[in-house]
Amino acid sequence: MPPRILVIDDEESVRFTYESLLKDNGYLVDCAEDFDASLALFEEKSYDLVLSDIVLGGRTGIDVLREIRKTDRRPQFVFMTGHPRMETAMEAVRLGAFDYIPKPFKSDTVLRVVRMALAHKDLLDEKERYRANLEAIFRSVHDAIVTLDEDLRVIEVNEAAAAICGLGAQARGERLAELNRCSGSCLSLVEEAVATRQPAMLLRVECTRDCRAPRVVSMTASPLFDQHRQFRGTVLVVRDETRLARIERERGEFDRFHRMVGKSEPMQKVYRLIQALTDHPSTVLISGESGTGKELVADALHHEGVRASRPFVKVNCAALSEHLLESELFGHVKGAFTGALKDRVGRFQKAHGGTIFLDEIGDISPSLQLRLLRVLQEREFERVGDSTTIKVDVRVVAATNRDLKEKVAEGSFRADLYYRLKVVQVVLPPLRERAGDLPLLVEHFRTLFNGKFGKSVSHLSREALESLARYGWPGNVRELEHVLEHAFVLSQGAVISAGELPGELKDAGERLPEPAGRQPAGPAAASRGKTDREALVKALEQAGGNKSRAALILGVDRRTVYRKLAQYGIS
Repeated sequence: MPPRILVIDDEESVRFTYESLLKDNGYLVDCAEDFDASLALFEEKSYDLVLSDIVLGGRTGIDVLREIRKTDRRPQFVFMTGHPRMETAMEAVRLGAFDYIPKPFKSDTVLRVVRMALAHKDLLDEKERYRANLEAIFRSVHDAIVTLDEDLRVIEVNEAAAAICGLGAQARGERLAELNRCSGSCLSLVEEAVATRQPAMLLRVECTRDCRAPRVVSMTASPLFDQHRQFRGTVLVVRDETRLARIERERGEFDRFHRMVGKSEPMQKVYRLIQALTDHPSTVLISGESGTGKELVADALHHEGVRASRPFVKVNCAALSEHLLESELFGHVKGAFTGALKDRVGRFQKAHGGTIFLDEIGDISPSLQLRLLRVLQEREFERVGDSTTIKVDVRVVAATNRDLKEKVAEGSFRADLYYRLKVVQVVLPPLRERAGDLPLLVEHFRTLFNGKFGKSVSHLSREALESLARYGWPGNVRELEHVLEHAFVLSQGAVISAGELPGELKDAGERLPEPAGRQPAGPAAASRGKTDREALVKALEQAGGNKSRAALILGVDRRTVYRKLAQYGIS
């Protein structure tokens, strides 16, 4: 339908001239001689553009604009006048007029301004439709959605954000840090996404707000970029999983816990132990092979407990030399050593009221072991080069992939420190001892990398899953993550094939994998048939006799399990 234009002028000859010109160019045109007549026409019809004289008897064209702006109508206004004044032009533009042109002017000038004004209206209408669609999406989503600018000020929130996070319309323009009345996990997550410019995720964390009962939520923070790949902010999505978590607690089984993924019995034991330690200040030692997720356990211990809203400070003890680590942990005063140009607050002091995570604790020097022992015993220390004692309230969580008991026997680790650290020990199982979790982990990383790389991978091929299941995973879950990231980088379709896996997995043999324990290799290995039979029996035991579940544990299809059962005469 052609655009409809309203011409308002108190001179009949002018109205006739504009009406003829515009109709000849395909527009629908109505005319009004004054303020009242124009408003009467607006009650009957909708207009895309208004061409109006400024002076209309006792009223003005600007009065018409003011009245129309009180309604939900949004036509473009172009004013015409034979006596232009700067004040009038400024007032018209302030109220939203598209243009202000003096008389007299030529027909081509009028048509050019009309086309420009209508094109501008089309853009505004498209923008309004886009905004309305976004609002409809925001309203329909049950997850809380919060968009933030570069300074982490709230731009927009949906209705669910008020129910889940307590962030209503009044939060717009406010800093998230000042609005944060819960555990603080969402703020930390958003800050991580801003720092890395990568999506960040927290699964199943307990969120406490005001005096309400705690909620279990999963959160995702994703950076926002414009068309030029310039960073423009972050979107935070919070999903309330309280009901699902309650059901899982009643069943005593989780398929994921905070950022850890797995529903095998070894992982259930880890989850239960973390829950038991929730509100206790006891020092915890996390042990396990590299890549098993020791940092995730420390993160869960902190965010599951009463210290969740307080600082969570991480230190990699193996990444720094002895002197740098001492300064990093305890701080120093100006002039304490060469290069100490100003006072520095240590990590223990920064973690006051919260948790400090000491990763790779088995690598610290004997002198640092002694200083750390005193902190654990007395909860006090001095900065390097200072004699003033600083007291801290901090929970210590340490982690190592070394056998500290063996290091104590060798004399390279203090026995008293070992027992101070090992008040409670959380032992993480290697991936080869929780093979049943492999499908869950694969699905978790599939979702993660689809978002990270903007792909739509739906699944892994049967051959690829069999290769993953046969592999021994010396690097554990971290190695699995890197393997799948490698495959996602190479993948061009919706299915990841075995050919897109790294070489050591592509070349995996046809032998069934060990569902628990290290796989035998080389001359010392048992015969292939015997190994296959033992692997099959172990998988069936883990699956409680369920053949489909045993196939899932082994990473093979169900027909292979039936064929092997017949081959080895297993009933």
